[in-house]
Amino acid sequence: MYEAIQANKDTWWVGVNDHETDLFESLWPLPQGVAYNAYLVNGTNAAAAIDTVKGPWLDEYINKLTQALNGRALNYLVINHMEPDHAGLIAQLKTKWPALKFIGNAKTMPLLKGYHGIEDDIITVKDGDTLDLGGHILKFATVPMLHWPESMVTFDASTGVLFSNDSFGGFGAHEGGIFDDEKNKSRWEDEMLRYYAAIVAKYSNMVQGALRKLGTLEIKNIFPSHGTLFREDIKQVINLYDKWSRQEGEQGAVVVYGSMYGNTRRMAEAVCAGLSGAKIKDVRLYDVSRADISCILRDIWRYKALALLACTYNTVLFPPMDALCSKLLNRTPKNKFLGIAGSYSWSKGALTALQVFAEKIKLAKIDPEIEVFTSPTPEDLQKCFELGLNLGEAIS
Repeated sequence: MYEAIQANKDTWWVGVNDHETDLFESLWPLPQGVAYNAYLVNGTNAAAAIDTVKGPWLDEYINKLTQALNGRALNYLVINHMEPDHAGLIAQLKTKWPALKFIGNAKTMPLLKGYHGIEDDIITVKDGDTLDLGGHILKFATVPMLHWPESMVTFDASTGVLFSNDSFGGFGAHEGGIFDDEKNKSRWEDEMLRYYAAIVAKYSNMVQGALRKLGTLEIKNIFPSHGTLFREDIKQVINLYDKWSRQEGEQGAVVVYGSMYGNTRRMAEAVCAGLSGAKIKDVRLYDVSRADISCILRDIWRYKALALLACTYNTVLFPPMDALCSKLLNRTPKNKFLGIAGSYSWSKGALTALQVFAEKIKLAKIDPEIEVFTSPTPEDLQKCFELGLNLGEAIS
């Protein structure tokens, strides 16, 4: 994808694929890479770029942008989001096109100054403001906390294209086509949900507000800043965001365990057996020490039931499980059923910590609570089976 791709009338994709970054935001693994989508709208009177890309891809981005401009100057840069993976090349654009004007909302401008030292040639917009490029009227709408305070989207009223910023985005570089009608849904949906759970989930209430605001627009295409571009079926992705932000989980369960020597793992397997006994077919078992935490979060967001089982480590909750609990408290999942169990040898601690977590997270807790000394007895494993059975019945 070394050339600009026409995405709609007078509208070009000028983004790049990143197969080199291992960790998105230095946190989230990228086994399939990631795309930084950027766009150009060529009006009859002026041309506007929608966001840039991450800094290391300067040459590729400028080459595509120049190709799409076809000899014209770039007049405007619309800054939907100031995070450096979308705004990394702002200063370089100003050097290449000195008359360039920057468009953002009031919360954009301090970040523009902080990151790039730019205070001149700025146009501050608010909800409902428009920019006429000639044949293309861009309309701006703020979507604060999706997922920074200054986040906004840009709607081309002439084509029905919503440049949606990080909303509706996903992990994964483009493999061949960039559009939804060029890919299997299974290829992009998991990575979109993993992105949502890792990046957006904390702001699910704000997603609902944004969906209501955007519902007033006649949207025909959704072009996000990461992942697949939607032109064939925008309802599928809007419905997914609605479901995920409402936290309407599917019938299934995630069982996560932290175990040093395998004893707590055996307890977790008994919980899974109980879930199967309750006819729950979608069960995901994760070792919290080894599984990618973004995959765990993704499936916790997907399913209705969650079981957390951990050993005690130096009188406290096993550290990888503690890290998962912290991330869950930050994201405040709802409408789920929770089961907990702990184990210990010379000192208790894990179950108490999980009980404190359960009180804070405010999910519907399912009995029995289980605490195992050293290794589980047959009676202990039976209790774990009962916990899985009860969780399964709760979501059936």
